Amino acid sequence: MFSRVLIANRGEIALRILRACKELGIETVIVYSKADVGSKYLDLADEPVCIGPEPAGESYLNIPHIISAAEITNVDAIHPGYGFLAEEDTFAEICEESNIIFIGPRSDVMRKLGNKIEARRIAQENKVAVIPGSDATVEDEEQALELAHQVGYPVMIKAVAGGGGRGIRIAHNDISLKNMLALARSEADAAFKNSAVYIEKVLERARHVEVQILADHHGNVIHLGERDCSIQRRFQKLIEETPCPGIDNDLREKITRAAVKLARAVGYTNAGTVEFLVDQNKDFYFIEMNTRLQVEHPITEQVTGLDLVKNQIRIAAGEDLPLQQKRVEFKGVSIECRINAENPTDEFRTSAGTITEFVPPGGPGVRVDTHCYSGYEVKTFYDSMIAKLIVHQPTREEALACLHRALSEFVIQGIHTTIPFYRDLIQHGSYVNGDFHIRFVEEFVESS
Repeated sequence: MFSRVLIANRGEIALRILRACKELGIETVIVYSKADVGSKYLDLADEPVCIGPEPAGESYLNIPHIISAAEITNVDAIHPGYGFLAEEDTFAEICEESNIIFIGPRSDVMRKLGNKIEARRIAQENKVAVIPGSDATVEDEEQALELAHQVGYPVMIKAVAGGGGRGIRIAHNDISLKNMLALARSEADAAFKNSAVYIEKVLERARHVEVQILADHHGNVIHLGERDCSIQRRFQKLIEETPCPGIDNDLREKITRAAVKLARAVGYTNAGTVEFLVDQNKDFYFIEMNTRLQVEHPITEQVTGLDLVKNQIRIAAGEDLPLQQKRVEFKGVSIECRINAENPTDEFRTSAGTITEFVPPGGPGVRVDTHCYSGYEVKTFYDSMIAKLIVHQPTREEALACLHRALSEFVIQGIHTTIPFYRDLIQHGSYVNGDFHIRFVEEFVESS
């Protein structure tokens, strides 16, 4: 096992990793920017190290600064969390070259799966269906128009190196396709330093279903069930739950088997998530594989009783998976709400400022993952998520009742949050019945 791990992230996920390391007897180094000076979670680390000013590009995305901090503090491994450099294959490769263990997959595997065209090709080679679309990058308007006419509007223009909902535009006709093509390329270049894009058919009322996998360095691969991530806005997930209410056991078996097959095909190691869209005919299509821990990992932990972060660390240290597939047990239903510092009544604009009162909910079946507290200052430099509310109950009906109760108890004053929005949304008849899809939130907002 490692003696010392550097946590290359901030906020809630940095604290989550720190706690896992402490329980494993591992010392922790946490890097931070000047924007996070004074954050209480930094006091829990064995050694906090400032790596730069507020902008992420000069701190949390600054690879030389993070590697220097790792070398100076003499760590064995780096955990990237999610976001920032978590799926940056160059960062993983530099860690490998520096003899520092990257807690995640190998850089060459990340590079393959990070290229969405290459990932589609791998899926097709392994007889896993992909959404109708381009098999290569779209080079010009003429090619884009030809492909759009072939698969039929609406189509989605996506960044080849994309992630996190960035570099995505939807076109409904030839004119919008020309405009959106330029916008998607520009956003992709700004976000990923790669302007390449491709096109997929839009499955408008599909469900977004993802499968959590774990794989060790000895050829063992298991899945930990599926999660429904259909409740999203502008391609950003808002509410996730497991098990998915919209699929039966036969479809569940097919999707999880496909996820494990793909992980084996690329020699994947550590934690990863294989993402699919499921259409109204119950056909499923591979979208991408996220080569990192997901924001929504706690709901999988709740229903399996497994600590995903500890397992990430153990796998990176060379240990075998803790159990075989047949011994994985799934108990109950778990739902997560991402609590964002946003104003739902003002087009979800980011709400910065000091939290004057922070009272998280409690009671049976309630978990809150957060780094915030009364007096914490929310700034605009980073992602707006400030907490995750997770509930776990024997049935979905009980989980929804618990979630509604917990949301009503959750007090955050001084800034706007998405809590009131969630209180209304989860009472909508279609959501209560489990009858929703990836455009559900847009339709809900339009009708409100």
